[in-house]
Amino acid sequence: MILAMILTYMIFAMLLNSVGTVILQSIQGFGIGKADASLLEAFKDLPIAITSFLVASFLPRLGYRRAMMLGLSLVAIACAAMPLLQAFWATKLLFTTVGVSFALVKVSVYSSIGLLTDDAKAHAALTSTVEGWFMVGILGSAWLFAAFINADAPGDPVWLDVYWVLAALCVAVVVLLATCELDERAAQDGHAAGESFADMFRLLALPLVAVFLVSAFLYVLMEQAINTWLPTFNREILHLPTTLSVQAAGIFAGSLALGRLGGGVLLRRVPWFWLLSACVVAMAVLVLLALPLAANVQAREGMTWWNAPAAAYVFPLIGLLMAPIYPAINSVVLSALPKARHAAMTGLIVVFSALGGTTGSYVTGQLFAHFDGSRAFYLLLAPMAMLLVSMALLRRAVSRREGAMAPA
Repeated sequence: MILAMILTYMIFAMLLNSVGTVILQSIQGFGIGKADASLLEAFKDLPIAITSFLVASFLPRLGYRRAMMLGLSLVAIACAAMPLLQAFWATKLLFTTVGVSFALVKVSVYSSIGLLTDDAKAHAALTSTVEGWFMVGILGSAWLFAAFINADAPGDPVWLDVYWVLAALCVAVVVLLATCELDERAAQDGHAAGESFADMFRLLALPLVAVFLVSAFLYVLMEQAINTWLPTFNREILHLPTTLSVQAAGIFAGSLALGRLGGGVLLRRVPWFWLLSACVVAMAVLVLLALPLAANVQAREGMTWWNAPAAAYVFPLIGLLMAPIYPAINSVVLSALPKARHAAMTGLIVVFSALGGTTGSYVTGQLFAHFDGSRAFYLLLAPMAMLLVSMALLRRAVSRREGAMAPA
């Protein structure tokens, strides 16, 4: 079951993070304008947030394993439609389907982790491992799509054949899930449908949940700010060639993958609060060390991997330190709640993560527009400080809840 969950997450990582490639190929192959192509991001993100909010609390009735199978089946059909239809509207349909299905899958995966683990440390370790493989899927996406693009004729529709591979992967994992067993009795609460939806709003009233959502918002704000604007930083501040700017930004994604897989091991041995606090402090130190390396970098001809500024390599390593934070705090709040509340809580996680990502990208973009990129990234020190405070409050809230639930 764990293997099926990881493979499911990796497939969605490849699809969700292919939007940039699909935009480029739609412009070159379908003759679509940039303004129209840019709408694909919304076709992906809005269904994730809306579906998570509306259906998360109802998924225990459908069943987490069935929900994953449903999401994969819908995506397999949408993927198969891409090479058959060869039209831009099919890409909109694809990303809408991927968004809706990912909401089903993320809620199901996170909720299933609670059913498959017995204590908080095991929960944190498995959550970090699953998220780590998600990042590996992101890295694999670029290579998979690139393998199907005709370098001599980028607009050649042969690139659409990549979706046959993705559809086949979806079908294979559906078959794997059909052979798995998952005891979901602990996820059932016996509530009526309307009451289950209201549970999501009741969770917002818990101090534990409120503090967690602030922490998650701050983390995603920082990650998305760096992820979105690092290529621009590389191009405008470090004066790297455009291609190298994008490639060098891949160091950040690779660092996130390694950090989450490593965090899955460390969280079995180190208390979450001390590990994450050390990560945040080290992040701040890295910002203060790396960004001065970007000062006064001069543009020059023939810049390659071998003679790029040190900051191009050092700053993206912040991903190693950031990586364990998001899955760990998600695990902390889910472990502190009854398993029957995990689906509703994961719905809130997805919604607030989307808000944090959108805010981080927008705010950093405004800072890039009005200041230079180095100053924009220096200002990440503010949410880092706030994250330390919110994690301390989260630790206190978890301790109080554990004390209240302990037998007298």
